[in-house]
Amino acid sequence: MASAAVAAPAKAVPKYRTGLPSWAWALPPVAVLGVVFLYPLALVVQQSFRPDTGGTSAQAYGDVFASSAFREALGTTVWLALGSTVGCLVLGFVLAMVIAFVPFPGGKAVARFIDVFLSFPSFLITLALLFIYGTVGMANGLWTDATGAAEGPFQFLTTPWGVLLAEITYFTPFVVRPLLAAFSGIDTAQLEVASSLGARPARIVRRVILPEALPALAAGGSLVLVLCLNEFGIVLFTGAKGVTTLPMLVYSKAILESDYPGACVVAVVNVLVSVGFYGLYRVVSGRAGA
Repeated sequence: MASAAVAAPAKAVPKYRTGLPSWAWALPPVAVLGVVFLYPLALVVQQSFRPDTGGTSAQAYGDVFASSAFREALGTTVWLALGSTVGCLVLGFVLAMVIAFVPFPGGKAVARFIDVFLSFPSFLITLALLFIYGTVGMANGLWTDATGAAEGPFQFLTTPWGVLLAEITYFTPFVVRPLLAAFSGIDTAQLEVASSLGARPARIVRRVILPEALPALAAGGSLVLVLCLNEFGIVLFTGAKGVTTLPMLVYSKAILESDYPGACVVAVVNVLVSVGFYGLYRVVSGRAGA
């Protein structure tokens, strides 16, 4: 009886047939993607080839590419995004290590606050920095009260460095969150054994912690890079003079100048730059982790 029971074949899981081919199940998500994303993008591309005078022409591309304002906005967008991404990766890695491996009171509360911080709008962080470092902010107010000077020394917030500080402040938690998830899988016994064998902290970080953090750094860094390339609210609310990024240029051409073909050209370039840098970052980070 026992041998018969063992020899009895397992019952196969019944398969339910719906009468629809497998490719039909892909139609709903593809349709939603087409309506929500591809169709509006196609309209933007189409409008970029339709000048106000009518017809079809690539003149708008020539006018925009020949503009010094466009070239400056492109360079500003790229260096702000790259600088913010590097700053977020470095600061996020250090903060995540402190929260994950350095016991201190309130560590769990800090980790929970990071989750809440991700839901904050970007302009809220910018306003907070304005209250602290603005022309009439707390830091300048304390300085003028203490020295009697006409104005305080903190005037960087309306410069590109102020935008960089605001972006690093706002986007660093987007790197910290995946790093904390990655560090939660590291056995602290490995760190204790390495330390007992005489390994210095820098060597432990390089040999034990960093390899585990590379996938999370790649994920968080790619997200921050794309978000910074398309950030609009932070640049607008800092009121930085002379800091014009591609999203700001789209706003300026569409709303202030009513140059809709030019705005669509800049928008198309912004999309291509975002996709290109995202793909390049993923390739480089994938090779680094291999």
